[in-house]
Amino acid sequence: MAITLEPSWLAVLKEEFEKPYMTNLKKFLQSEKEAGQVVYPKNADIFRAFNDTPFDKVKVVILGQDPYHGPNQAHGLSFSVQKGIAIPKSLINIYKELATDIPGFIKPAHGNLEEWAKQGVLLLNATLTVRAGEAASHQKKGWEIFTDETIHRLSEKRTGLVFILWGAYAQSKIPLIDQTKHYIIKSVHPSPLSVERGFWGSKPFSKANAYLEEQGEKPIDWQIH
Repeated sequence: MAITLEPSWLAVLKEEFEKPYMTNLKKFLQSEKEAGQVVYPKNADIFRAFNDTPFDKVKVVILGQDPYHGPNQAHGLSFSVQKGIAIPKSLINIYKELATDIPGFIKPAHGNLEEWAKQGVLLLNATLTVRAGEAASHQKKGWEIFTDETIHRLSEKRTGLVFILWGAYAQSKIPLIDQTKHYIIKSVHPSPLSVERGFWGSKPFSKANAYLEEQGEKPIDWQIH
């Protein structure tokens, strides 16, 4: 695992790469490679969320759990897939909610969310890698320690961020966030299994923008082109 991390993130998280859990995680990923396992996303995209959204540019955090485990889907951004790949059902539901939440929003023809990342939306998965075809196969190997620390550092060193937490897993991270300094938006997950239980009409995107504007920040243009 070659680590190329955007400088502002490296300044904040450098010491994590020297801790025993990260050494063990690197050994695990190396063992996967030696065993001939296909791992997603590709090495260059493992830290994509960090490299697309520098630490000091983060405005919104959308927390996912695991990268997609199908061919050519995952590219390091939560809920996002590469262009040319079928849009996952959860993202279709996110687009449906956007269409009722943001006036004029038009459903995109693809599921690549890089445009959000470039505007300051940190699309962070709790686990940054996965074995092909095996959901959750790289959970509890060390990634969650790293991404928990990421959330904690954002909470500690920044102010006025929006954390969008969909589902019980994402909401389990609430203790890492100082709610006197940041705004948490939570609902059920947009998965087809839970979407009917409170995702529709939750308006996370307009709520996020309203809060950002209150903080004197430019709102996110949620339209994907």
